[in-house]
Amino acid sequence: MTAAQRIRVLIVDDSAMVRKVLYMGLSADPVIEVVGTASNADVAWKLMQLLRPDVVTLDLEMPGTDGLTFLTDYLPKMPVPTVVISSLTREGTEITLRAMEAGAVDVLPKPLLGPADGLPAILPEVCARVRAAATARVVPGRRLRMRPPVAAAAAMPSPAGCAPRGGVIAIGSSTGGVQALTRILPMFPADAPPILIVQHMPEGFTGPFAARLDALCALEVREARDGEVLQAGRVLIAPGGRTHMVIVRRGQSLQVELHAGDPVAFSRPSVDVLFASVARHAGARAAAAILTGMGRDGAGGLLAIRHAGGRTVAQDEATSVVYGMPMAAAEIGAAEAILPLEAIPARLLQSGPAAPPKPAPAALGRAPQ
Repeated sequence: MTAAQRIRVLIVDDSAMVRKVLYMGLSADPVIEVVGTASNADVAWKLMQLLRPDVVTLDLEMPGTDGLTFLTDYLPKMPVPTVVISSLTREGTEITLRAMEAGAVDVLPKPLLGPADGLPAILPEVCARVRAAATARVVPGRRLRMRPPVAAAAAMPSPAGCAPRGGVIAIGSSTGGVQALTRILPMFPADAPPILIVQHMPEGFTGPFAARLDALCALEVREARDGEVLQAGRVLIAPGGRTHMVIVRRGQSLQVELHAGDPVAFSRPSVDVLFASVARHAGARAAAAILTGMGRDGAGGLLAIRHAGGRTVAQDEATSVVYGMPMAAAEIGAAEAILPLEAIPARLLQSGPAAPPKPAPAALGRAPQ
C-alpha cells in the first residue's frame, strides 16, 4: 500500500501522553498514517485546513474551545469523519451523545487506568474504529427541539393503513445510528406498535440516550428492563454492553428478556439475536429495519423475519453514514425494500402483506443461533 492510499489521521487531545500513545499505536497500523497532532481546537483547525486528514480523533475535554463546540463548528465546513476518544465518554454521557448527534461517527472511552496504563490495551480497537470511520459519510447534525412536557400525541395521528394492533416493530443500527434514530423516532405516532431497538453503544449510554429520545418523541422511550411487557406507544432500547435482548411469549403477552451470552456478529446486544426472536414470536405481524452501521449484524435475523412473513426494510446507501449492515441485508435478499432513512417509518407502519422473499439457500434463511 502506498502512502497516498493510507488513511491520514489527525490526533486532537490536550494530553501530551495521550497524543504520544495514540500516535505510536495508530502509526503501527500499516493502513494508517498520522499526519499531525494538536493540543487544542485552534491548532487543530489550522492543521485540518493544511493537511486535509481523512479522519480526526477528538478529545471532548480540552482547554479553551471544548471538543463538542469545536466539532459542531468544523463539521458543517469540513465534514471529516471523527472518532471521539475522551474520558467524558464515561462520566459525561450527555456531552458524548450530543457529539454523536452533531455528527461524530464513533465514540471510545479512555480507560480509567489512564493513558500510560490503560490506553495501549484498546489501541487495536482504536485502529479498527479509525479504519471504519474512513469509509463513513458524515452528516452534520441539526439542532434538536425537545417536545413540550405535554405529550404530542394529538399532533401526531396514526397514518392511514397503520400496522394492526398486536404487531411489533424492531430496528437495528450501529455507526451513525444515534443520528438516524434521533431523526426518525419522532416521526412515529403516539399509538404506534411496540418498538424494540438494538443500537450498538458502550455500556452506560443507552439509558441517557433513551431519555433524550423520550424528550423528542410522542412515544415513551426508555431502556429495556427484563420481563417487561411490550405495549403500544412504547420504545424499548436494549441496554448496551452486557446482555442480549429478545422477546418471549408468556401467556397472551410478549415480554422482553435480557440474558447474558457471547457476542454475536461481534456485538452484544446483537441485532441478529433480537430479530431471530421477533421472527419466532411475532412472525407475519412483525416489521423490521436495518439502519446505518458497520459489519453484518442483523442481516441474517432480518432474513428470518422476511421468511416468517414480516415486513423488512434496509436503509439506502445515500442516507447511511456507513453502508455496511444495510448492504449485508440487501445482498442476501433480507429486505423487501431499500429506502431513504426518512421513508422508513411509514413503511414500517404500513399494513398489508409483505412481499415474499425470493427462494434462497437454506443456510441464508436460518435464524442466528
